[in-house]
Amino acid sequence: MCTRHPFFHQIANWRLFQLLSRRAVTAIFISSTFFLLLNSLSVQANQYETSEGNAALSLEQAITLAQRNDPWLKGSFLQQQSLQNRSNAAAILPAPKISIGVANLPVDGFDFDQEPMTQFKLGVVQEFPRGDTLALTQKRLSLLSTQHPFQRDNQRAKVSVAVAQLWLDAFRAQESIQMIETNRELFDYLIDMTESNFVAAMKGARQQDLIHARLELTRLEDRLIVLNESHDLALFKLWQWFQAESPQQPIDSSDSLAGLDIQLNLVNQLPDIQLKHAELLQNHSPLNAQILWPYVAEHPAVRSLEQKITASRFNIDLAKQKYKPQWGVNASYGYRDEDSRGNNGADFFSLGLTFDLPIFVTKRNDSELQSAVSDSEAIKTEKWVLVRTMLTALEAARARLLSLNQRQSLYQSRLVKEAHDYAEACLIAYTHDDADFSEVVRAGIAELNVKIEALDIDVEQMKTIVQLNYFFTESANKHDNAGLGDES
Repeated sequence: MCTRHPFFHQIANWRLFQLLSRRAVTAIFISSTFFLLLNSLSVQANQYETSEGNAALSLEQAITLAQRNDPWLKGSFLQQQSLQNRSNAAAILPAPKISIGVANLPVDGFDFDQEPMTQFKLGVVQEFPRGDTLALTQKRLSLLSTQHPFQRDNQRAKVSVAVAQLWLDAFRAQESIQMIETNRELFDYLIDMTESNFVAAMKGARQQDLIHARLELTRLEDRLIVLNESHDLALFKLWQWFQAESPQQPIDSSDSLAGLDIQLNLVNQLPDIQLKHAELLQNHSPLNAQILWPYVAEHPAVRSLEQKITASRFNIDLAKQKYKPQWGVNASYGYRDEDSRGNNGADFFSLGLTFDLPIFVTKRNDSELQSAVSDSEAIKTEKWVLVRTMLTALEAARARLLSLNQRQSLYQSRLVKEAHDYAEACLIAYTHDDADFSEVVRAGIAELNVKIEALDIDVEQMKTIVQLNYFFTESANKHDNAGLGDES
């Protein structure tokens, strides 16, 4: 938000006092112009606030829109439904096989009633998978499907972090731009005032003052260019999270920002993001894995891998089933017609049991079993790699937050005030012809830099809190067999 800078305001008042005492007409004109300028800035600031109040995007709104339009979440729902359907199908026996044929047909005449043994046969064969293959396969697929609720919780948390990072980057650029814009407008006024003093050859007005003021103004313009680029880039990346699943799909205005202009600024206030488990993270001593593990163990990414590990154990059991024989039942009915002599023979019914003996494939089964065991152990390793990575990143973010807290305290208690006091001291010295105008300008720029640096620290602090909160994400699905209907 555009505000009046007290430092330059005092410079303007002092210069106006000199003008009123030496050149009344010129002073009245300049002072009138100055107050008109400040009034114009105030009106622009009010207009800015009014327009932003209607269309400004908060961090909470940005996260909600991004999660609502994330196609990965919809794909996860579909994959879970696919696994659940496959799990239901896996419990069903394979379809029986029907055989139809003619047996003992004489080849000398191919007459069905020539020989008494000729018959029309109808048979059925039903095979049964080895051991408990069906039940184990069903449980394995069902467990794999329960990964997806945890994966979606993790994805929502990751989207929150990514969107928050972009939103805060855009906010930092936006607020820095507003600070610089305010000072640039006042620098323009100072340049005009210095030019008037220089042309009038008034005491204290020198050419180098004018050149230095223009130099600082040019530097501010360069910073504005860089900041505007950062602001637009962050907004563009943020905007991508709000788009529909595909460019061809129409955008529902109720689920997106289709009705808003991408160039609109964000709300002009940092969100109040509470740090989870603050009492744990404020400890300056390094935290060991035993302390952090109970918190990280409930993270949805870890829970998802635990489901995968449990499902992998069923692969071991399935490999063991291959040592068991595969059974089958067959039954057939043979129909016989009257022979050529008119004798009516009896029909035949056959019933049989088939099974295989996996005695010649023992080496292959041993290899498959060892492969299943290795896969399960590899997934366990994947879990501990993830936990170690999370704990390392958590400790690094915690140390960074502690450092940022110290810097924030230093800026709020001393640096901002000292920069302001230094600017005031330079102004007082300049009014008594005891300092150069360039030193006054440098002091003003230094105060501006300190304020921007304080803003950077506040933003980095919020970004670090967002990262730390991600590691303490708890899944909304408390049960391992959570289904689609368990999520809100």
